[in-house]
Amino acid sequence: MLAIGQNSFRREAFTLIELILVMALLVIITSIVVPNMAGFIRGQALDSEARRLLALMHAGQSRAVSDSAPMILWIDEKQSTYGLEAETSGKDGDDKAESLTLDSLLQIAVVNVGTTATATFKNLPAIKFLPDGTVDESSPQTLKLTDASGYSRWFIELASRTGYEIRDTER
Repeated sequence: MLAIGQNSFRREAFTLIELILVMALLVIITSIVVPNMAGFIRGQALDSEARRLLALMHAGQSRAVSDSAPMILWIDEKQSTYGLEAETSGKDGDDKAESLTLDSLLQIAVVNVGTTATATFKNLPAIKFLPDGTVDESSPQTLKLTDASGYSRWFIELASRTGYEIRDTER
């Protein structure tokens, strides 16, 4: 017969000191990682908004070509909004018009306007897409999307006037 002694049945558990050390390590690691993650998340918001604006530009070009009518991408810097609408629409308006609002931490600005009279729509700066898919020469050449930390994405008109590209710097 086997005798079960006091030491043969040992309980496996963590001591209070071990738990405190693990918690201290978690606090240190978290304090290092969280600030970096916050910057990453902010950067994602900027990049996401940049992609959304570029997609709306492409949609405007496509609509201008398919509808054989000029499309306007307007920018309201003060209200932090932008949208797409047909330049001329019927009495009921443009049923395909879109209006988007920027994230509260982002700002949009028209930085560089065309060399001729600036294109406007309802007294707002605007990019005009012509029925052949090109950008009207009076449209702004540069837009700037900036986050609260000062990071920016630039929308620069292509030399061929066939659209815009996103850059991290103005040049």
